[in-house]
Amino acid sequence: QVQVVESGGGLVQAGGSLRLSCAVSRSVISGIAMAWYRQAPGKLRELVAISTSGGNTNYRESVKGRFTISRDNAKNAVYLQMNSLKPEDTAVYYCHAPGYSSWGQGTQDTVSS
Repeated sequence: QVQVVESGGGLVQAGGSLRLSCAVSRSVISGIAMAWYRQAPGKLRELVAISTSGGNTNYRESVKGRFTISRDNAKNAVYLQMNSLKPEDTAVYYCHAPGYSSWGQGTQDTVSS
C-alpha cells in the first residue's frame, strides 16, 4: 500500500494561486499514474487532474487552463499548481495513485471572494 501526504493548502482570495504538494511513499513513482481529486462540502469527490506514467495529463473541464499537475519522480512528489482560483474551487484536495495508494487526509483549500 502506497501512502500519500498532501500539503500546501490554505486560504486565498479569488484570483490568487496555490501550489499543492504530495509526498508519495512509493520508492519509484515514474511508472504509475498520479492524480489529484477534490471534495467540496455536500458534494462527491471528483477527479481534478491526472498525470499518466507516459507523461500525458488530463484535467477536469472546469480547471483547464488554470491548474497544472506535475511530478518530480526523483523526489517522489506530485504537485498541483492552481492559478486564477475561484470560490467554487474551495474543497479538500486529495492526492492519489490509482490502484496503488490509500486516501490521505487531504489539504483544505479555501478561496474567498
